[in-house]
Order: sequence, then structure tokens, then C-alpha cells
Amino acid sequence: MSFFESEVVRAELAEVQELQEEVYSSVFKFPSMDTEEKLRHIDLLEKLIDKQKIVWTRLSLSDDPSAIEMKQNMIESARAMGLPANVDMSVVFNNMNEMLNIMKNQVDTTGSDL
Repeated sequence: MSFFESEVVRAELAEVQELQEEVYSSVFKFPSMDTEEKLRHIDLLEKLIDKQKIVWTRLSLSDDPSAIEMKQNMIESARAMGLPANVDMSVVFNNMNEMLNIMKNQVDTTGSDL
């Protein structure tokens, strides 16, 4: 069975896509959200990053040619966004989670408009 034929992988990819759509549909509304809405949005971002990290790990462990190709495409996309070639994507995901924790604490304690 190929990587993308796995029901688990397909379900995870579908959930990533749904989360991306939900996050992207409201990202520009963030400054006008109230505190509760901002915290919900940050929670969605955390969930999305966690799911992306799982997919990345699965891709990294797979020897399926289609998984290897998808992983390479993700690396190339990251480079196109300015990440250096030698950056470990797991570190990037962890740094994103740390940034979201900072945002959550800022919104939670001050209700600030980040």
C-alpha cells in the first residue's frame, strides 16, 4: 500500500486541509476579534501545526516515492518562504508552537490586539 492510500494518512491530510481553510478564512479578521475569538483562533493554529508536524514525521519515516516527493516539495516551499536549506522542519514547528504560546499568553493576560 502506498503512503497516500493509508486511511490514517488520508484522514490526517483531510483534517490538515480543513484546519487550513478554517484558519485562512478568518486570519485577516484577527485584529478585530474579541479575546475569546482570538484564543480560539490561536488554538486552531496550534492544532494545525501539531497535525502538520505529525504529517511531516510520517513523511520523514516513509520510503514511499510519493511521500519523499511531498516532503521535498514542502522543503522547497519552506526555502521559497526564506527558510535556510539546513533548517530542521521539526524545529520550525516547535518554534511556531512557542510563538503561539506567547501570543496566547499575551491575549489571555491583556486582551491585547497583538
